[in-house]
Amino acid sequence: MTATPAWPPQSAPRLFVARPLGEGVAVPVDGNGAHYLISVMRVKADDIVLLFDGQSGEWAARARDIRKRDLLLVCETRTKPPETAPDFWLCCAPIRKGRIDLIAEKACELGVARLQPVLTRRAVVDKLNLDRLHAHLVEAAEQCGRTALPALSPMVKLDALLRDWPADRTLFFADETGGPPMAQAFADHPGPAALLIGPEGGFDPAERDAIRAHPAAVAMSLGPRILRAETAAIAATAAWMTINGDWR
Repeated sequence: MTATPAWPPQSAPRLFVARPLGEGVAVPVDGNGAHYLISVMRVKADDIVLLFDGQSGEWAARARDIRKRDLLLVCETRTKPPETAPDFWLCCAPIRKGRIDLIAEKACELGVARLQPVLTRRAVVDKLNLDRLHAHLVEAAEQCGRTALPALSPMVKLDALLRDWPADRTLFFADETGGPPMAQAFADHPGPAALLIGPEGGFDPAERDAIRAHPAAVAMSLGPRILRAETAAIAATAAWMTINGDWR
Protein backbone atom coordinates (compact mmCIF):
# COMPACT_ATOMS: atom_id res chain seq x y z
CA MET A 1 0.00 0.00 0.00
CA THR A 2 1.46 3.34 -1.04
CA ALA A 3 2.05 5.76 1.82
CA THR A 4 0.26 9.08 1.65
CA PRO A 5 2.81 11.88 1.09
CA ALA A 6 3.21 14.30 4.01
CA TRP A 7 1.32 17.55 3.64
CA PRO A 8 2.77 20.03 3.54
CA PRO A 9 6.01 18.45 2.34
CA GLN A 10 8.49 18.30 5.21
CA SER A 11 11.24 19.54 2.92
CA ALA A 12 9.30 22.65 1.84
CA PRO A 13 11.23 25.89 2.51
CA ARG A 14 9.67 28.57 4.71
CA LEU A 15 9.67 32.27 3.94
CA PHE A 16 8.42 35.36 5.77
CA VAL A 17 6.63 37.92 3.60
CA ALA A 18 5.61 41.36 4.77
CA ARG A 19 2.15 41.34 3.18
CA PRO A 20 -1.23 39.84 4.15
CA LEU A 21 -1.76 36.25 3.06
CA GLY A 22 -4.92 34.30 2.29
CA GLU A 23 -6.33 31.67 -0.02
CA GLY A 24 -5.61 32.58 -3.64
CA VAL A 25 -3.28 35.47 -2.78
CA ALA A 26 -0.40 35.73 -5.25
CA VAL A 27 2.90 36.85 -3.75
CA PRO A 28 5.69 38.06 -6.07
CA VAL A 29 9.13 37.33 -4.63
CA ASP A 30 12.40 38.90 -5.75
CA GLY A 31 15.70 39.95 -4.18
CA ASN A 32 17.18 37.80 -1.42
CA GLY A 33 14.01 35.75 -1.05
CA ALA A 34 14.02 34.77 -4.70
CA HIS A 35 17.74 33.96 -4.60
CA TYR A 36 17.19 31.70 -1.58
CA LEU A 37 14.31 29.84 -3.20
CA ILE A 38 15.63 29.58 -6.76
CA SER A 39 19.39 29.26 -6.32
CA VAL A 40 19.74 27.73 -2.84
CA MET A 41 16.61 25.60 -2.39
CA ARG A 42 16.24 24.86 -6.14
CA VAL A 43 12.49 25.45 -6.12
CA LYS A 44 10.81 24.39 -9.36
CA ALA A 45 7.40 25.14 -10.87
CA ASP A 46 4.55 23.65 -8.79
CA ASP A 47 6.79 23.10 -5.74
CA ILE A 48 5.35 24.10 -2.36
CA VAL A 49 6.79 26.97 -0.32
CA LEU A 50 5.48 27.70 3.17
CA LEU A 51 4.74 31.38 3.75
CA PHE A 52 3.88 33.35 6.87
CA ASP A 53 3.15 37.03 7.36
CA GLY A 54 3.23 37.28 11.15
CA GLN A 55 -0.55 37.65 11.37
CA SER A 56 -2.56 35.02 9.52
CA GLY A 57 -0.67 31.79 10.24
CA GLU A 58 1.25 29.70 7.74
CA TRP A 59 0.22 29.04 4.14
CA ALA A 60 1.24 26.46 1.57
CA ALA A 61 1.91 28.34 -1.66
CA ARG A 62 2.54 26.94 -5.13
CA ALA A 63 5.54 28.21 -7.10
CA ARG A 64 4.65 29.78 -10.46
CA ASP A 65 6.35 31.86 -13.16
CA ILE A 66 9.90 31.09 -12.02
CA ARG A 67 12.48 33.23 -13.76
CA LYS A 68 16.14 33.94 -13.09
CA ARG A 69 15.65 36.54 -10.37
CA ASP A 70 12.01 36.34 -9.33
CA LEU A 71 9.01 34.06 -9.03
CA LEU A 72 5.36 34.04 -8.03
CA LEU A 73 3.92 32.10 -5.07
CA VAL A 74 0.17 31.46 -4.96
CA CYS A 75 -1.35 30.61 -1.55
CA GLU A 76 -3.51 27.48 -1.58
CA THR A 77 -4.05 26.12 1.94
CA ARG A 78 -3.48 27.38 5.46
CA THR A 79 -1.24 24.84 7.19
CA LYS A 80 -0.99 26.49 10.63
CA PRO A 81 -3.34 28.86 12.47
CA PRO A 82 -2.16 32.26 13.72
CA GLU A 83 0.24 31.85 16.62
CA THR A 84 -0.64 32.99 20.12
CA ALA A 85 2.61 34.06 21.78
CA PRO A 86 2.95 34.36 25.56
CA ASP A 87 2.65 37.96 26.74
CA PHE A 88 6.32 38.34 27.55
CA TRP A 89 8.75 41.09 26.57
CA LEU A 90 12.52 40.98 26.66
CA CYS A 91 14.11 44.34 27.48
CA CYS A 92 17.87 44.24 27.12
CA ALA A 93 20.75 46.66 26.98
CA PRO A 94 22.65 46.74 23.69
CA ILE A 95 25.78 44.60 23.69
CA ARG A 96 28.42 43.80 21.12
CA LYS A 97 27.49 42.75 17.61
CA GLY A 98 27.11 39.02 17.42
CA ARG A 99 25.96 38.72 21.02
CA ILE A 100 22.95 40.99 20.56
CA ASP A 101 22.21 39.07 17.36
CA LEU A 102 22.23 35.86 19.39
CA ILE A 103 19.75 37.37 21.87
CA ALA A 104 17.40 38.32 19.04
CA GLU A 105 17.63 34.87 17.47
CA LYS A 106 16.99 32.97 20.70
CA ALA A 107 14.28 35.37 21.87
CA CYS A 108 12.35 34.53 18.73
CA GLU A 109 12.90 30.79 19.12
CA LEU A 110 11.78 30.91 22.77
CA GLY A 111 8.49 32.66 21.94
CA VAL A 112 9.10 36.23 23.11
CA ALA A 113 6.36 38.63 21.98
CA ARG A 114 8.45 41.84 21.98
CA LEU A 115 12.15 42.70 21.95
CA GLN A 116 12.88 46.10 23.48
CA PRO A 117 16.47 47.44 23.42
CA VAL A 118 17.21 49.69 26.42
CA LEU A 119 20.14 52.11 26.63
CA THR A 120 21.86 52.15 30.03
CA ARG A 121 24.83 54.14 31.34
CA ARG A 122 27.35 51.30 31.27
CA ALA A 123 26.40 50.02 27.84
CA VAL A 124 29.46 49.78 25.60
CA VAL A 125 27.22 50.06 22.53
CA ASP A 126 24.93 53.05 22.05
CA LYS A 127 23.54 52.30 18.58
CA LEU A 128 21.83 49.27 17.07
CA ASN A 129 21.18 48.22 13.51
CA LEU A 130 17.48 47.42 13.81
CA ASP A 131 17.30 46.16 10.23
CA ARG A 132 19.95 43.57 11.02
CA LEU A 133 18.19 42.54 14.24
CA HIS A 134 14.91 42.24 12.35
CA ALA A 135 16.62 40.01 9.79
CA HIS A 136 17.80 37.72 12.61
CA LEU A 137 14.24 37.55 13.98
CA VAL A 138 12.92 36.65 10.52
CA GLU A 139 15.56 33.97 9.96
CA ALA A 140 14.89 32.42 13.37
CA ALA A 141 11.13 32.37 12.78
CA GLU A 142 11.59 30.78 9.36
CA GLN A 143 13.80 28.04 10.78
CA CYS A 144 11.91 27.23 13.99
CA GLY A 145 8.39 27.16 12.59
CA ARG A 146 6.99 30.29 14.24
CA THR A 147 4.14 32.01 12.43
CA ALA A 148 4.62 35.32 14.24
CA LEU A 149 7.59 37.62 14.66
CA PRO A 150 8.46 39.30 17.94
CA ALA A 151 7.76 43.02 17.72
CA LEU A 152 11.03 44.95 17.59
CA SER A 153 10.88 48.34 19.26
CA PRO A 154 13.29 51.25 18.77
CA MET A 155 15.88 51.59 21.51
CA VAL A 156 14.88 53.81 24.45
CA LYS A 157 16.80 55.15 27.42
CA LEU A 158 16.19 53.43 30.73
CA ASP A 159 14.55 56.46 32.34
CA ALA A 160 12.08 56.70 29.44
CA LEU A 161 11.31 52.99 29.68
CA LEU A 162 10.50 53.32 33.39
CA ARG A 163 8.52 56.53 32.92
CA ASP A 164 6.22 55.03 30.29
CA TRP A 165 6.00 51.51 31.71
CA PRO A 166 2.44 50.02 31.66
CA ALA A 167 1.11 49.58 35.18
CA ASP A 168 -0.34 46.12 34.50
CA ARG A 169 2.95 44.51 33.35
CA THR A 170 5.46 43.11 35.84
CA LEU A 171 9.04 44.20 35.17
CA PHE A 172 11.43 41.52 36.38
CA PHE A 173 15.04 42.56 36.52
CA ALA A 174 18.18 40.61 37.20
CA ASP A 175 19.75 42.39 40.18
CA GLU A 176 23.38 41.59 40.87
CA THR A 177 22.94 42.75 44.48
CA GLY A 178 20.42 39.99 45.13
CA GLY A 179 16.74 39.29 45.46
CA PRO A 180 14.43 36.30 45.68
CA PRO A 181 15.31 33.32 43.48
CA MET A 182 14.18 33.72 39.90
CA ALA A 183 11.79 30.76 40.00
CA GLN A 184 10.08 32.13 43.11
CA ALA A 185 9.77 35.62 41.64
CA PHE A 186 8.20 34.27 38.46
CA ALA A 187 5.80 32.00 40.32
CA ASP A 188 4.69 34.82 42.63
CA HIS A 189 3.91 37.20 39.74
CA PRO A 190 1.99 35.52 36.90
CA GLY A 191 0.44 37.53 34.09
CA PRO A 192 1.86 39.97 31.51
CA ALA A 193 5.55 40.39 32.17
CA ALA A 194 8.89 41.62 30.91
CA LEU A 195 12.49 40.83 31.74
CA LEU A 196 15.07 43.62 32.02
CA ILE A 197 18.70 42.63 31.48
CA GLY A 198 21.57 45.09 31.84
CA PRO A 199 24.78 45.50 29.82
CA GLU A 200 28.13 43.74 30.30
CA GLY A 201 28.99 46.06 33.20
CA GLY A 202 25.61 45.78 34.85
CA PHE A 203 23.35 48.59 36.06
CA ASP A 204 25.01 51.43 37.94
CA PRO A 205 23.78 52.14 41.51
CA ALA A 206 21.52 55.04 40.48
CA GLU A 207 19.87 52.95 37.76
CA ARG A 208 19.39 50.03 40.15
CA ASP A 209 17.75 52.32 42.70
CA ALA A 210 15.45 53.78 40.04
CA ILE A 211 14.38 50.33 38.86
CA ARG A 212 13.79 49.06 42.40
CA ALA A 213 11.67 52.12 43.16
CA HIS A 214 9.33 51.48 40.24
CA PRO A 215 6.01 50.00 41.40
CA ALA A 216 5.98 47.37 38.63
CA ALA A 217 9.56 46.20 39.19
CA VAL A 218 10.48 42.91 40.86
CA ALA A 219 14.16 42.36 41.61
CA MET A 220 15.39 38.78 41.47
CA SER A 221 18.57 36.73 41.62
CA LEU A 222 19.83 34.63 38.72
CA GLY A 223 21.83 32.41 41.03
CA PRO A 224 25.36 32.24 42.43
CA ARG A 225 27.27 32.55 39.16
CA ILE A 226 28.00 35.64 37.11
CA LEU A 227 26.34 35.33 33.71
CA ARG A 228 27.09 37.19 30.53
CA ALA A 229 24.30 39.48 29.41
CA GLU A 230 23.25 37.21 26.55
CA THR A 231 23.32 34.11 28.77
CA ALA A 232 21.19 35.83 31.41
CA ALA A 233 18.64 36.96 28.81
CA ILE A 234 18.29 33.53 27.22
CA ALA A 235 18.31 31.52 30.46
CA ALA A 236 15.80 33.73 32.28
CA THR A 237 13.48 33.83 29.27
CA ALA A 238 13.49 30.03 29.13
CA ALA A 239 12.75 29.89 32.87
CA TRP A 240 9.77 32.25 32.52
CA MET A 241 8.41 30.19 29.64
CA THR A 242 8.67 27.11 31.85
CA ILE A 243 6.89 28.65 34.83
CA ASN A 244 4.42 31.12 33.32
CA GLY A 245 4.59 30.70 29.55
CA ASP A 246 3.62 28.04 27.04
CA TRP A 247 6.19 25.45 28.17
CA ARG A 248 3.99 24.41 31.12
